[in-house]
Amino acid sequence: MRFIRQSMIGLFLAAATLGLLAYAVYMVGSALQERLSAETKAPPAQERVFSVNVLVPQAADIAPVIETFGEVQSRRLLELRTAVTGRVVELAENFEDGGAVEAGQVLVRLDPSDAEAAVERATSDISDAQAEQRDAERGLTLAQDSLAAAEDQAALRDRAFARQQDLDSRGVSTATATETAELAASTARLAVISSRQAAAAAEARVDQAATGLQRARIALAEAERRLADTTIDAPFSGTLSSTSVVVGRLVSANEQLAQLIDPEDLEVSFRLSTAQYARLLDGQGDLLRAGVTATLEVAGVDLTARGRISRASAAAGEGATGRLIFAALDDAAGFKTGDFVTVRVQEPVLRNVFRLPASALDAGESVLVLGPENRLEQVSVTLLRRQGDDVLVRGPVEGRQVVRERSPLLGAGIAVRPLDRAQPGPAAEPEETADMLELTEERRARLVAFVEANSAMPQEAKERVLARLSEPRVPAGMVERLESRMGG
Repeated sequence: MRFIRQSMIGLFLAAATLGLLAYAVYMVGSALQERLSAETKAPPAQERVFSVNVLVPQAADIAPVIETFGEVQSRRLLELRTAVTGRVVELAENFEDGGAVEAGQVLVRLDPSDAEAAVERATSDISDAQAEQRDAERGLTLAQDSLAAAEDQAALRDRAFARQQDLDSRGVSTATATETAELAASTARLAVISSRQAAAAAEARVDQAATGLQRARIALAEAERRLADTTIDAPFSGTLSSTSVVVGRLVSANEQLAQLIDPEDLEVSFRLSTAQYARLLDGQGDLLRAGVTATLEVAGVDLTARGRISRASAAAGEGATGRLIFAALDDAAGFKTGDFVTVRVQEPVLRNVFRLPASALDAGESVLVLGPENRLEQVSVTLLRRQGDDVLVRGPVEGRQVVRERSPLLGAGIAVRPLDRAQPGPAAEPEETADMLELTEERRARLVAFVEANSAMPQEAKERVLARLSEPRVPAGMVERLESRMGG
């Protein structure tokens, strides 16, 4: 009985379980069928609105700046070369690389012994030539006197011959006497001819003596010039470079001893593209004397010199493009020949132009502006110049809000939410103060010691850096550059 009762209870529980499972399957199936048969209602579409940074450009007169790189060089560079061969016996005390010399100072002196002997020989040759000239002049005087005496004797013989002929015609003289007188007259004329030849020879000797004296004077001048060439003077004040001679060295003719550079008369050469060069021409095609700024970055301080364009190279240069321009620098303290500098050339002023970020302009030279209901409109502009991260344009954008940064998601007709990033004037003050640092005494002393020990830094730049480091607040950029060079 117990077994039957437990069996019945088990069957009842199994039947109840199957019934509940069937009911659950029915409920799930009914719910799925009801869900699938119901209509799907899509949520209402909403237009996406992008946030953009905008600015309102204002028309202004702007002078564009061309930025390029150039090399500083001296306008007066002289190679000191020897004109004669000789041994160096004397050098100036400051004849060394970087030595400063004054105009007219003796830099190099070669052994003058041979040149002095040549001058003495030329001087004695002049004395001999002068003596020869005096002897020739005396000989000419004697020859002229002898010619005069021969002519007088010939005239006397001619008169005697004429008188003898007169006597012969009257029959009071013999033919022998007449022939003797005629022979004497002929001999006298022959003596005159000989005297004339002697006078001509004496005149030729005088001319030869004058020519010899002139040659002796030329030889003396040449010997004196060679003697002067044994001494090399500084034609102008400057600094020596590339010195390559010592006392006692035997130098050959035309050998370079050093270079003399004028550090006060500097210029910078730089290359521009043909288009940039064309923008620096006036209406007559002449190059404008535009202002130039040369900047040399040294440890902690940028050396700056101003100048003006002086000329352009006559040729483009083999294997080069564009135009090579030269600009004379004024007060270029701290600059040296060979410095590689950044050059900024100021172009003529452009009237009524707008300055925009370069990111606001697309490849088709158009910008996006806000229209009605804050929807974007595309406006075409004319690109005039690129100035770093900015562009100078002309177009109908005055007073309109222009999108600062374009992206592939933005285009004409898209609704946006403008964000004006313009800051009032006083807001820029914290940025300026943020670039200044207050140094600890230990850090300041370490920077000062590094600057004072830096022998490659020009003295003017060193004094300027030390003056800035002595201030309570020091520019952060200068500190960063100094510590990067000292490994701090």
